[in-house]
Amino acid sequence: MSICESKTYEAIFNRYSESIRNFVYYKCGDMEKAEDITQEAFIKLWKQCASIIVEKAKSFLYTVANNLFINDYKHGKVVLQHRSSIKESVEAKTPEYLMEEEEFMLKLKEAISNLKSNQREVFLLSRIDGKTYKEIAEIIGISEKAVEKRMHKALLNLRAKIKFHI
Repeated sequence: MSICESKTYEAIFNRYSESIRNFVYYKCGDMEKAEDITQEAFIKLWKQCASIIVEKAKSFLYTVANNLFINDYKHGKVVLQHRSSIKESVEAKTPEYLMEEEEFMLKLKEAISNLKSNQREVFLLSRIDGKTYKEIAEIIGISEKAVEKRMHKALLNLRAKIKFHI
């Protein structure tokens, strides 16, 4: 008896198709997807009928169906992540967003240029160059406490001019 014989294959299909479909349905909760995966499992059985013995057909079908479900699930996660990243980038780059961003940057540059020179120097060394307060103190030749005080005043002035919280 060979699975490649149509009567044997049909008997295996009639015997296991419903239970395999239910097995997949219980995993995914989607009857249509469960039927598709079951059908795909039987197609793989047919394609490999010469290498599978009848006694192992049930095990083969369940293993294939489970693997197909896992692959489908993983693919779904990748698609969902891709969709959400596209949605975020599209939403973030609306014309209104770009215009607001440009206006904000202009306000920020103007506010920074209007800072007292000692505050501007400390602010730019810290925020643009990424220097620590200790490094700034060494560069300018003042104490760390003085750097902290200048940064604090710079931030207060920027908040007042642009009306946002840093």
